[in-house]
Amino acid sequence: MDHTPTDLPSAAPGTSTGPIKVLLADDQALLRSAFKVLVDSEPDMEVVGEASDGAQAFALARRERPDVVLMDIRMPGTDGLAATRMISDDPELAAVRVVMLTTFEVDEYVVSALRAGASGFLGKGAEPEELLNAIRVAAAGEALLSPAATKGLIATFLAQGGGADPAAAGASAGMHAERLAALTVREREVLVHVAAGLSNDGIAGRLEVSPLTVKTHVNRAMAKLGARDRAQLVVIAYESGLVRPRVEERGAGAE
Repeated sequence: MDHTPTDLPSAAPGTSTGPIKVLLADDQALLRSAFKVLVDSEPDMEVVGEASDGAQAFALARRERPDVVLMDIRMPGTDGLAATRMISDDPELAAVRVVMLTTFEVDEYVVSALRAGASGFLGKGAEPEELLNAIRVAAAGEALLSPAATKGLIATFLAQGGGADPAAAGASAGMHAERLAALTVREREVLVHVAAGLSNDGIAGRLEVSPLTVKTHVNRAMAKLGARDRAQLVVIAYESGLVRPRVEERGAGAE
């Protein structure tokens, strides 16, 4: 049974000048067809390509330059994880956002996907409205992470190493810690709230500033930390040690 986030942020209207270009990557043709019908039925988005494996998804991403890739995390050959990393590592695809499609959200691969550069994840059993909103949220540059998933699932796996190589994890933590030194006190404060799963409006309420001011701080933090989006900010906050998960938070993402 999927545990799909029900408290995702809504995409801001008018953030794109044209239809949102969507690339579908899943080895199940029937599922791709269903997604295509759903996406193409919306006036503000269109499917620009379909891939049955990760290698094909990467090639199509380079050719079509989609705004959002709906990527199945498990595919034969080059899987979604590897394809996401390839997209994230390609400077020409810096504007492409990847949303991982999973059978179960509570999965160690989810954190690996975020580390690889995914903007978030969505259960395959999501309602049509949730899938469409996920595409809009990702296209708007927001992270597709519910607060429960952020504080529970991600915190738990990052605290346990997330299956990553310990030496690589240590080097990553050191690199992030160095970059954190470039943040202002307020940017660090905002980053802590982002890692807690708060939206810009929520952070603005906590700090008693405007949402626009929060957005400015978030954008500056992303630029200084080399993060593609808010999802990577969450990972950096935990990996650097700026935010440490509490024991009682563990498992909250599985509710």
